[in-house]
Formats: sequence, C-alpha cells, structure tokens
Amino acid sequence: MSQYTADTAQSQPDILPVSGFALTGRIEKYWSRRAVSYGEIRRHELACDKKSLWLAEILPHLPVGGPLRILDVGTGAGFFAIVLAQLGHSVCGVDMSQAMLDEGAALAQQAGCEVTFQRMDACCLEFESASFDAVISRNLTWTLPDAAAAYREWNRVLRPGGVLLNFDADYGSVSFVDLADQHVGINDDMMLECESIRRQLPLSAQSRPEWDMYALRSAGFGACWRDTDLSARIYTHRDATYNPVPMFALRAVK
Repeated sequence: MSQYTADTAQSQPDILPVSGFALTGRIEKYWSRRAVSYGEIRRHELACDKKSLWLAEILPHLPVGGPLRILDVGTGAGFFAIVLAQLGHSVCGVDMSQAMLDEGAALAQQAGCEVTFQRMDACCLEFESASFDAVISRNLTWTLPDAAAAYREWNRVLRPGGVLLNFDADYGSVSFVDLADQHVGINDDMMLECESIRRQLPLSAQSRPEWDMYALRSAGFGACWRDTDLSARIYTHRDATYNPVPMFALRAVK
C-alpha cells in the first residue's frame, strides 16, 4: 500500500538553471540503443507480477471517474501506457526516442490495446493546456537537462484537479559502473556512456526527492506528496525487471 507523506515547506534546494542541451543528442542515442533490450524487459514486466504491483501504486491516486485521458511522458517501451489503456483509459505515450516508441507500438499491438505514441520533448509538449486528467512518468526526470521546465510543462497540460504521478530514483547519487552487474541488457560500453551522461546532468547534483518537492510547488502544483518506500513494494525479488537503485513516488495535484 502506498505511504505518501505530505510536503513540508522547510529549507528549499536551489533549482539549477537550464544547462546541458548539448547532451540531448547523446541521451536520445543512448536510449535508442537500449530500445530492443528495454522492450524485452517491459514485455516480461507485462507478463509477471509487476503489472499488478504497479497498478496498485497507480490506480488509487488517479482522479475519480473515467475513462480518463492520460499522458505517459517518457513512455519508453510503453508499459504504463499499455496497462492503463487495457483498463479503458485514453492514453498517449510520448518519448524522444523513435526506437523506443516503435518498441511500445509493437508491445501494444501484442497486448491488443490502443495507445497513441508520439515523438515529443518532455519539456516542450505539443498539446493544448488542460488536455489531460493525469500525467504519469517513470525513470525520466533524472535524464532531463531541465527537469524544472518539465514539471512546469506537465502542470500546464493537466486540467485543474488533474494528477501527476512520477516514479523515479536519485540516480545522480550512485555510480552506474558500480552497479553494472545488476543491470540487464547493458554492455560495458553502454554503461560507461550512461555514467558519463549521469555526471553531466544538472539533477545529479541535487538531493532527491527533496528537490522535486520544491520544483513541483514552483511549477504551480497546489498539493504534493512523496513516498520513499516504493521499491520495497515493487522489487520484492530480483528478476529481469529489478532496479537496484531505491525508487520514490511523487504525487502532485494541480
């Protein structure tokens, strides 16, 4: 069961200015190279207990009513988009990597559900304001050169009362090279590239999720909660989907 705690306005970490745009091409190339193996991990996730575990984290926090219009930002191979579309919601999954979107489209077709996939920048969405009832994301924020801008954009596309659910981890605090033997589908060359990118990302210098709570309030969200016990509920055993870095959950209401 989720254990969200409300935000308290104490000392506020600084939000870094926009930087690192030169990284964008490298980041896109890296995730495109990982697309096929990443798709296999998500295919396994759709077929095992992770599907029900993730739905238990998501469904209680979505707006009441339905079907909902949901945006899956940084959809990757489309796991969240697919499981929510299977429940009858209208879901759009966006990602900067076309290779990832192709994997997502293939998985959605295999799952027999309809998802709209579009190539798009998470920090500059091509949607009208107040277009979605919910925005959801996983393992995306840490990769963004300007995560604060992304939070502002996600707030913009939410309708009043809409909910943001963001699942991420403080990846900036760990060395991916040290965790190489715990990751599936990543060779040494790709791991070194990932570590090089991590060191240059502005968010890697911040303490999370404390930074996120401040950034969410600054982006215009009126109510914010955090839950740092997510991994203990999702990753109960090591398998192909295992994440060795403790994840947290963020819930914010516009």
